[in-house]
Amino acid sequence: MLNLDPEEVAKLPHYPVTRRCPYEIPEVYTRLRTEEPVSKVVMSDGQPVWFLSRYEDVRAVLSDPRFGADRLAEGFPNLALGQREGLSKQPKFMISMDGAEHSAVRRRVISDFSVRRVAELRPTIQKLVDDCVDRILDLPQPVDLVAELALPVPTLLLAELVGANHADHAYFIDLVHRMLWRKTSGEERVQISIGLRKYFDDLIAEKEAHPGDDLISRQIALQREETGEIDREGLNSLAQLLLIAGYESSASMIALGVHTFLTRPDWLAAIRTDPARTSVAVEELLRFYSILDVAAGRVALEDVEIGGETIRAGDGVMASVFAANRDPSAFPDPDRLDLERGARHHVAFGYGPHQCLGQNLSRLELQIVFDTLFARVPTLRLAVDEADLPFKYDALAFGLYELPVTW
Repeated sequence: MLNLDPEEVAKLPHYPVTRRCPYEIPEVYTRLRTEEPVSKVVMSDGQPVWFLSRYEDVRAVLSDPRFGADRLAEGFPNLALGQREGLSKQPKFMISMDGAEHSAVRRRVISDFSVRRVAELRPTIQKLVDDCVDRILDLPQPVDLVAELALPVPTLLLAELVGANHADHAYFIDLVHRMLWRKTSGEERVQISIGLRKYFDDLIAEKEAHPGDDLISRQIALQREETGEIDREGLNSLAQLLLIAGYESSASMIALGVHTFLTRPDWLAAIRTDPARTSVAVEELLRFYSILDVAAGRVALEDVEIGGETIRAGDGVMASVFAANRDPSAFPDPDRLDLERGARHHVAFGYGPHQCLGQNLSRLELQIVFDTLFARVPTLRLAVDEADLPFKYDALAFGLYELPVTW
Protein backbone atom coordinates (compact mmCIF):
# COMPACT_ATOMS: atom_id res chain seq x y z
CA MET A 1 0.00 0.00 0.00
CA LEU A 2 1.21 3.48 -0.87
CA ASN A 3 2.48 4.99 2.39
CA LEU A 4 2.69 8.77 2.49
CA ASP A 5 3.16 11.37 5.17
CA PRO A 6 -0.26 12.60 6.48
CA GLU A 7 0.62 16.15 5.45
CA GLU A 8 1.28 15.00 1.89
CA VAL A 9 -1.99 13.01 1.81
CA ALA A 10 -3.92 16.09 2.95
CA LYS A 11 -2.75 17.98 -0.15
CA LEU A 12 -3.86 15.31 -2.65
CA PRO A 13 -7.00 15.62 -4.83
CA HIS A 14 -9.90 13.49 -3.61
CA TYR A 15 -11.22 10.62 -5.72
CA PRO A 16 -13.81 10.03 -7.14
CA VAL A 17 -13.75 13.56 -8.51
CA THR A 18 -17.23 15.10 -8.71
CA ARG A 19 -18.31 16.26 -12.17
CA ARG A 20 -19.95 19.69 -12.25
CA CYS A 21 -20.96 19.78 -15.91
CA PRO A 22 -22.19 17.00 -18.21
CA TYR A 23 -19.83 18.09 -20.97
CA GLU A 24 -16.66 19.23 -19.26
CA ILE A 25 -13.95 17.07 -17.77
CA PRO A 26 -12.96 18.05 -14.20
CA GLU A 27 -10.19 20.64 -14.32
CA VAL A 28 -8.00 18.53 -12.04
CA TYR A 29 -7.89 15.74 -14.65
CA THR A 30 -6.64 18.06 -17.36
CA ARG A 31 -4.10 19.71 -15.03
CA LEU A 32 -2.70 16.39 -13.79
CA ARG A 33 -2.46 14.94 -17.31
CA THR A 34 -0.51 17.99 -18.41
CA GLU A 35 1.68 18.59 -15.34
CA GLU A 36 1.92 15.23 -13.56
CA PRO A 37 0.42 12.36 -15.60
CA VAL A 38 1.48 9.76 -13.03
CA SER A 39 0.27 11.45 -9.86
CA LYS A 40 -1.50 10.54 -6.62
CA VAL A 41 -5.03 10.97 -5.28
CA VAL A 42 -6.71 10.03 -2.00
CA MET A 43 -9.71 7.70 -1.97
CA SER A 44 -12.89 8.31 0.07
CA ASP A 45 -11.57 6.04 2.85
CA GLY A 46 -8.35 8.07 3.13
CA GLN A 47 -6.16 5.66 1.15
CA PRO A 48 -3.66 7.34 -1.21
CA VAL A 49 -3.25 5.65 -4.61
CA TRP A 50 -1.55 6.39 -7.91
CA PHE A 51 -3.63 8.16 -10.55
CA LEU A 52 -2.99 7.76 -14.29
CA SER A 53 -4.47 10.25 -16.75
CA ARG A 54 -2.69 9.68 -20.08
CA TYR A 55 -4.26 7.43 -22.71
CA GLU A 56 -1.09 5.39 -23.29
CA ASP A 57 -0.41 4.92 -19.54
CA VAL A 58 -3.99 3.82 -18.87
CA ARG A 59 -3.90 1.24 -21.67
CA ALA A 60 -0.45 0.06 -20.55
CA VAL A 61 -1.56 -0.63 -16.97
CA LEU A 62 -4.89 -2.23 -17.90
CA SER A 63 -3.13 -4.72 -20.18
CA ASP A 64 -0.12 -5.40 -17.91
CA PRO A 65 -0.27 -8.68 -15.91
CA ARG A 66 1.95 -7.07 -13.28
CA PHE A 67 -1.16 -5.18 -12.13
CA GLY A 68 -3.84 -7.27 -10.39
CA ALA A 69 -7.61 -6.85 -10.27
CA ASP A 70 -8.36 -8.55 -6.92
CA ARG A 71 -10.63 -6.06 -5.16
CA LEU A 72 -9.96 -7.67 -1.77
CA ALA A 73 -6.17 -7.41 -2.12
CA GLU A 74 -4.38 -5.09 0.29
CA GLY A 75 -3.78 -1.80 -1.50
CA PHE A 76 -6.56 -2.10 -4.10
CA PRO A 77 -8.39 1.27 -4.37
CA ASN A 78 -11.59 1.18 -2.31
CA LEU A 79 -14.25 3.24 -4.12
CA ALA A 80 -16.98 3.41 -1.51
CA LEU A 81 -17.64 2.79 2.17
CA GLY A 82 -18.54 -0.86 2.78
CA GLN A 83 -17.26 -1.96 -0.64
CA ARG A 84 -14.57 -4.28 0.68
CA GLU A 85 -16.76 -5.79 3.41
CA GLY A 86 -19.65 -6.22 0.95
CA LEU A 87 -17.40 -8.02 -1.53
CA SER A 88 -16.14 -10.31 1.25
CA LYS A 89 -19.73 -11.58 1.62
CA GLN A 90 -19.88 -12.48 -2.07
CA PRO A 91 -18.49 -15.24 -4.26
CA LYS A 92 -15.43 -14.01 -6.16
CA PHE A 93 -16.35 -11.91 -9.20
CA MET A 94 -14.66 -12.50 -12.56
CA ILE A 95 -13.49 -8.89 -12.55
CA SER A 96 -11.51 -9.66 -9.36
CA MET A 97 -9.63 -12.58 -10.92
CA ASP A 98 -6.27 -12.54 -12.67
CA GLY A 99 -4.30 -14.70 -15.07
CA ALA A 100 -5.32 -18.29 -15.71
CA GLU A 101 -8.20 -18.19 -13.21
CA HIS A 102 -9.74 -15.20 -15.00
CA SER A 103 -9.14 -16.64 -18.49
CA ALA A 104 -10.81 -19.95 -17.59
CA VAL A 105 -13.95 -18.30 -16.24
CA ARG A 106 -14.19 -15.75 -19.08
CA ARG A 107 -13.68 -18.45 -21.72
CA ARG A 108 -16.75 -20.32 -20.42
CA VAL A 109 -19.13 -17.46 -21.17
CA ILE A 110 -17.50 -15.41 -23.91
CA SER A 111 -19.44 -17.16 -26.69
CA ASP A 112 -22.68 -15.80 -25.20
CA PHE A 113 -21.41 -12.27 -25.92
CA SER A 114 -19.81 -12.79 -29.33
CA VAL A 115 -20.87 -10.58 -32.24
CA ARG A 116 -22.80 -13.49 -33.75
CA ARG A 117 -24.64 -14.41 -30.55
CA VAL A 118 -25.46 -10.77 -29.79
CA ALA A 119 -26.78 -10.28 -33.33
CA GLU A 120 -29.18 -13.17 -32.69
CA LEU A 121 -30.59 -11.15 -29.79
CA ARG A 122 -31.65 -8.27 -32.04
CA PRO A 123 -35.32 -9.38 -32.26
CA THR A 124 -35.47 -9.74 -28.45
CA ILE A 125 -33.99 -6.29 -27.87
CA GLN A 126 -36.20 -4.75 -30.56
CA LYS A 127 -39.33 -6.17 -28.92
CA LEU A 128 -38.31 -4.88 -25.48
CA VAL A 129 -37.72 -1.40 -26.89
CA ASP A 130 -40.95 -1.44 -28.94
CA ASP A 131 -42.93 -2.50 -25.87
CA CYS A 132 -41.44 0.36 -23.84
CA VAL A 133 -42.19 2.90 -26.58
CA ASP A 134 -45.76 1.57 -26.89
CA ARG A 135 -46.22 2.12 -23.15
CA ILE A 136 -44.66 5.59 -23.31
CA LEU A 137 -47.03 6.68 -26.07
CA ASP A 138 -49.99 5.72 -23.89
CA LEU A 139 -48.79 7.73 -20.88
CA PRO A 140 -49.81 11.30 -20.06
CA GLN A 141 -47.15 13.85 -20.98
CA PRO A 142 -44.53 14.73 -19.94
CA VAL A 143 -42.91 11.31 -19.53
CA ASP A 144 -39.69 10.55 -17.67
CA LEU A 145 -37.61 8.56 -20.18
CA VAL A 146 -35.24 7.34 -17.47
CA ALA A 147 -38.07 5.55 -15.65
CA GLU A 148 -39.93 4.40 -18.75
CA LEU A 149 -37.11 3.51 -21.18
CA ALA A 150 -33.52 3.86 -19.94
CA LEU A 151 -34.02 1.70 -16.83
CA PRO A 152 -36.49 -0.95 -18.07
CA VAL A 153 -34.75 -1.89 -21.35
CA PRO A 154 -31.38 -3.04 -19.92
CA THR A 155 -32.87 -4.63 -16.79
CA LEU A 156 -35.47 -6.59 -18.75
CA LEU A 157 -32.81 -7.64 -21.26
CA LEU A 158 -30.45 -8.81 -18.52
CA ALA A 159 -33.30 -10.65 -16.80
CA GLU A 160 -33.98 -12.36 -20.13
CA LEU A 161 -30.30 -13.32 -20.51
CA VAL A 162 -29.93 -14.92 -17.07
CA GLY A 163 -33.45 -16.35 -17.01
CA ALA A 164 -34.77 -14.15 -14.18
CA ASN A 165 -38.41 -13.15 -13.84
CA HIS A 166 -39.20 -9.92 -15.71
CA ALA A 167 -41.42 -8.92 -12.80
CA ASP A 168 -38.29 -8.62 -10.62
CA HIS A 169 -36.78 -5.77 -12.64
CA ALA A 170 -37.97 -3.11 -10.16
CA TYR A 171 -36.17 -5.05 -7.41
CA PHE A 172 -32.96 -5.07 -9.50
CA ILE A 173 -33.22 -1.36 -10.22
CA ASP A 174 -33.62 -0.47 -6.55
CA LEU A 175 -30.72 -2.62 -5.32
CA VAL A 176 -28.22 -1.64 -8.00
CA HIS A 177 -29.17 2.03 -7.79
CA ARG A 178 -28.50 2.06 -4.05
CA MET A 179 -25.29 0.07 -4.43
CA LEU A 180 -23.87 2.60 -6.93
CA TRP A 181 -24.99 5.70 -5.03
CA ARG A 182 -22.02 7.35 -3.37
CA LYS A 183 -23.99 8.24 -0.23
CA THR A 184 -25.09 4.69 0.53
CA SER A 185 -23.76 3.74 3.97
CA GLY A 186 -21.26 0.95 4.39
CA GLU A 187 -23.74 -1.14 6.42
CA GLU A 188 -26.45 -0.75 3.76
CA ARG A 189 -24.02 -1.68 1.01
CA VAL A 190 -23.24 -4.92 2.84
CA GLN A 191 -26.96 -5.73 3.20
CA ILE A 192 -27.47 -5.10 -0.52
CA SER A 193 -24.67 -7.57 -1.30
CA ILE A 194 -26.28 -10.19 0.94
CA GLY A 195 -29.67 -9.61 -0.73
CA LEU A 196 -28.31 -9.97 -4.26
CA ARG A 197 -26.47 -13.16 -3.35
CA LYS A 198 -29.64 -14.67 -1.86
CA TYR A 199 -31.69 -13.74 -4.95
CA PHE A 200 -29.29 -15.44 -7.36
CA ASP A 201 -28.77 -18.48 -5.10
CA ASP A 202 -32.53 -19.06 -5.37
CA LEU A 203 -32.50 -18.44 -9.14
CA ILE A 204 -29.67 -20.94 -9.72
CA ALA A 205 -31.49 -23.58 -7.66
CA GLU A 206 -34.59 -23.02 -9.79
CA LYS A 207 -32.57 -23.36 -13.02
CA GLU A 208 -31.04 -26.61 -11.78
CA ALA A 209 -34.54 -28.03 -11.32
CA HIS A 210 -36.19 -26.35 -14.30
CA PRO A 211 -33.64 -25.32 -16.98
CA GLY A 212 -34.62 -22.85 -19.68
CA ASP A 213 -33.05 -21.17 -22.72
CA ASP A 214 -30.85 -18.76 -20.80
CA LEU A 215 -27.22 -18.21 -19.88
CA ILE A 216 -27.47 -19.71 -16.38
CA SER A 217 -29.17 -22.87 -17.65
CA ARG A 218 -26.55 -23.28 -20.39
CA GLN A 219 -23.72 -22.88 -17.87
CA ILE A 220 -25.31 -25.47 -15.56
CA ALA A 221 -25.61 -27.95 -18.44
CA LEU A 222 -22.00 -27.29 -19.51
CA GLN A 223 -20.65 -27.83 -16.00
CA ARG A 224 -22.63 -31.02 -15.53
CA GLU A 225 -21.22 -32.33 -18.80
CA GLU A 226 -17.61 -31.35 -18.04
CA THR A 227 -17.24 -32.16 -14.34
CA GLY A 228 -20.54 -33.52 -13.10
CA GLU A 229 -20.63 -30.73 -10.53
CA ILE A 230 -22.14 -27.26 -10.52
CA ASP A 231 -20.08 -24.23 -9.46
CA ARG A 232 -22.90 -22.34 -7.75
CA GLU A 233 -20.53 -19.71 -6.35
CA GLY A 234 -19.17 -18.95 -9.81
CA LEU A 235 -22.63 -18.82 -11.37
CA ASN A 236 -23.85 -16.48 -8.66
CA SER A 237 -20.97 -14.06 -9.16
CA LEU A 238 -21.43 -14.17 -12.95
CA ALA A 239 -25.14 -13.35 -12.73
CA GLN A 240 -24.52 -10.49 -10.31
CA LEU A 241 -21.72 -9.08 -12.45
CA LEU A 242 -23.89 -9.07 -15.56
CA LEU A 243 -26.70 -7.36 -13.70
CA ILE A 244 -24.64 -4.66 -11.98
CA ALA A 245 -22.28 -3.85 -14.84
CA GLY A 246 -24.80 -4.18 -17.65
CA TYR A 247 -27.73 -2.40 -16.10
CA GLU A 248 -26.20 0.83 -14.85
CA SER A 249 -23.90 1.49 -17.77
CA SER A 250 -26.57 0.90 -20.43
CA ALA A 251 -29.29 2.81 -18.56
CA SER A 252 -27.03 5.84 -18.12
CA MET A 253 -25.84 5.82 -21.72
CA ILE A 254 -29.41 5.56 -23.05
CA ALA A 255 -30.45 8.63 -21.02
CA LEU A 256 -27.35 10.65 -21.88
CA GLY A 257 -27.57 9.65 -25.53
CA VAL A 258 -31.23 10.66 -25.88
CA HIS A 259 -30.44 13.96 -24.16
CA THR A 260 -27.56 14.55 -26.56
CA PHE A 261 -29.62 13.88 -29.68
CA LEU A 262 -32.44 16.13 -28.41
CA THR A 263 -30.04 19.01 -27.82
CA ARG A 264 -28.07 18.55 -31.07
CA PRO A 265 -30.46 18.69 -34.03
CA ASP A 266 -27.59 18.09 -36.48
CA TRP A 267 -26.84 14.73 -34.83
CA LEU A 268 -30.50 13.76 -34.88
CA ALA A 269 -30.86 14.72 -38.54
CA ALA A 270 -27.74 12.73 -39.40
CA ILE A 271 -28.93 9.41 -37.93
CA ARG A 272 -32.43 9.88 -39.33
CA THR A 273 -30.97 10.41 -42.81
CA ASP A 274 -28.47 7.58 -42.49
CA PRO A 275 -29.08 5.08 -39.63
CA ALA A 276 -25.67 3.55 -40.32
CA ARG A 277 -24.25 6.62 -38.56
CA THR A 278 -25.91 5.66 -35.28
CA SER A 279 -23.12 3.20 -34.50
CA VAL A 280 -20.55 5.96 -35.06
CA ALA A 281 -22.51 8.26 -32.75
CA VAL A 282 -22.65 5.55 -30.08
CA GLU A 283 -18.85 5.25 -30.03
CA GLU A 284 -18.43 9.02 -29.64
CA LEU A 285 -21.03 9.14 -26.86
CA LEU A 286 -19.27 6.32 -25.01
CA ARG A 287 -15.94 8.14 -25.30
CA PHE A 288 -17.23 11.57 -24.45
CA TYR A 289 -19.18 10.71 -21.30
CA SER A 290 -16.98 7.81 -20.02
CA ILE A 291 -19.59 7.14 -17.36
CA LEU A 292 -17.68 4.37 -15.53
CA ASP A 293 -14.48 6.26 -14.82
CA VAL A 294 -14.31 4.56 -11.41
CA ALA A 295 -14.20 1.01 -12.80
CA ALA A 296 -10.50 0.72 -13.67
CA GLY A 297 -8.68 0.19 -10.36
CA ARG A 298 -5.67 -2.08 -10.02
CA VAL A 299 -3.01 -3.06 -7.49
CA ALA A 300 0.66 -3.50 -8.44
CA LEU A 301 1.87 -7.10 -8.02
CA GLU A 302 5.53 -6.11 -8.39
CA ASP A 303 7.55 -2.93 -8.80
CA VAL A 304 6.73 -1.33 -12.18
CA GLU A 305 7.95 1.92 -13.76
CA ILE A 306 5.24 4.00 -15.46
CA GLY A 307 5.98 7.43 -16.91
CA GLY A 308 9.24 7.73 -14.97
CA GLU A 309 7.64 6.86 -11.60
CA THR A 310 8.21 3.58 -9.76
CA ILE A 311 4.94 2.05 -8.59
CA ARG A 312 5.80 -0.39 -5.80
CA ALA A 313 4.26 -3.83 -5.28
CA GLY A 314 1.08 -3.40 -3.22
CA ASP A 315 0.41 0.17 -4.36
CA GLY A 316 -3.12 0.92 -5.56
CA VAL A 317 -3.66 2.49 -8.99
CA MET A 318 -6.64 4.27 -10.52
CA ALA A 319 -6.40 4.31 -14.32
CA SER A 320 -8.83 7.04 -15.35
CA VAL A 321 -10.67 6.07 -18.54
CA PHE A 322 -12.39 9.48 -18.50
CA ALA A 323 -9.08 11.34 -18.51
CA ALA A 324 -7.69 8.94 -21.13
CA ASN A 325 -10.70 9.40 -23.40
CA ARG A 326 -10.17 13.17 -23.29
CA ASP A 327 -6.42 12.94 -23.96
CA PRO A 328 -5.65 15.10 -27.05
CA SER A 329 -2.77 12.80 -27.99
CA ALA A 330 -5.38 10.11 -28.78
CA PHE A 331 -8.43 12.24 -29.66
CA PRO A 332 -7.81 15.66 -31.27
CA ASP A 333 -10.01 18.39 -29.80
CA PRO A 334 -11.22 15.82 -27.25
CA ASP A 335 -13.71 18.03 -25.36
CA ARG A 336 -15.88 18.43 -28.47
CA LEU A 337 -18.65 15.96 -29.34
CA ASP A 338 -17.77 15.05 -32.93
CA LEU A 339 -20.05 12.76 -34.91
CA GLU A 340 -17.34 12.35 -37.53
CA ARG A 341 -14.61 11.38 -35.08
CA GLY A 342 -14.42 7.59 -35.38
CA ALA A 343 -13.68 6.95 -31.70
CA ARG A 344 -13.70 3.15 -31.71
CA HIS A 345 -10.29 3.06 -29.97
CA HIS A 346 -11.72 4.67 -26.80
CA VAL A 347 -11.31 2.91 -23.46
CA ALA A 348 -14.83 3.45 -22.09
CA PHE A 349 -15.21 -0.35 -21.91
CA GLY A 350 -11.78 -0.69 -20.31
CA TYR A 351 -8.84 -2.35 -22.04
CA GLY A 352 -6.89 -5.59 -21.87
CA PRO A 353 -8.09 -8.91 -20.43
CA HIS A 354 -10.81 -7.26 -18.33
CA GLN A 355 -12.32 -5.25 -21.20
CA CYS A 356 -16.11 -5.30 -20.80
CA LEU A 357 -17.55 -8.71 -21.69
CA GLY A 358 -20.89 -7.19 -22.70
CA GLN A 359 -19.66 -4.40 -24.97
CA ASN A 360 -21.17 -5.90 -28.15
CA LEU A 361 -24.52 -6.21 -26.40
CA SER A 362 -24.34 -2.65 -25.06
CA ARG A 363 -23.53 -1.23 -28.50
CA LEU A 364 -26.44 -3.03 -30.18
CA GLU A 365 -28.83 -2.07 -27.39
CA LEU A 366 -27.96 1.62 -27.70
CA GLN A 367 -28.29 1.61 -31.49
CA ILE A 368 -31.73 -0.04 -31.38
CA VAL A 369 -32.99 2.32 -28.67
CA PHE A 370 -31.90 5.50 -30.48
CA ASP A 371 -33.09 4.42 -33.94
CA THR A 372 -36.42 3.12 -32.66
CA LEU A 373 -37.24 6.01 -30.34
CA PHE A 374 -36.56 8.79 -32.84
CA ALA A 375 -38.27 6.93 -35.70
CA ARG A 376 -41.44 6.26 -33.72
CA VAL A 377 -41.60 9.60 -31.89
CA PRO A 378 -40.24 12.09 -34.43
CA THR A 379 -41.48 15.16 -32.50
CA LEU A 380 -39.81 14.12 -29.23
CA ARG A 381 -38.35 17.05 -27.27
CA LEU A 382 -37.24 17.99 -23.75
CA ALA A 383 -40.09 19.00 -21.43
CA VAL A 384 -37.84 21.14 -19.22
CA ASP A 385 -34.95 23.51 -19.77
CA GLU A 386 -31.68 21.66 -20.23
CA ALA A 387 -30.27 23.55 -17.23
CA ASP A 388 -32.91 21.92 -15.00
CA LEU A 389 -32.01 18.32 -15.84
CA PRO A 390 -30.83 16.34 -12.75
CA PHE A 391 -27.49 14.83 -13.70
CA LYS A 392 -25.94 12.16 -11.44
CA TYR A 393 -23.08 14.15 -10.01
CA ASP A 394 -23.27 12.13 -6.75
CA ALA A 395 -23.22 8.62 -8.25
CA LEU A 396 -20.33 6.28 -9.02
CA ALA A 397 -21.65 5.99 -12.59
CA PHE A 398 -22.50 9.27 -14.33
CA GLY A 399 -25.94 9.70 -15.90
CA LEU A 400 -29.34 11.31 -15.40
CA TYR A 401 -31.87 10.76 -12.63
CA GLU A 402 -34.74 11.97 -14.81
CA LEU A 403 -35.24 12.96 -18.44
CA PRO A 404 -38.71 14.57 -18.84
CA VAL A 405 -39.84 14.64 -22.48
CA THR A 406 -42.91 15.48 -24.49
CA TRP A 407 -43.88 15.21 -28.17
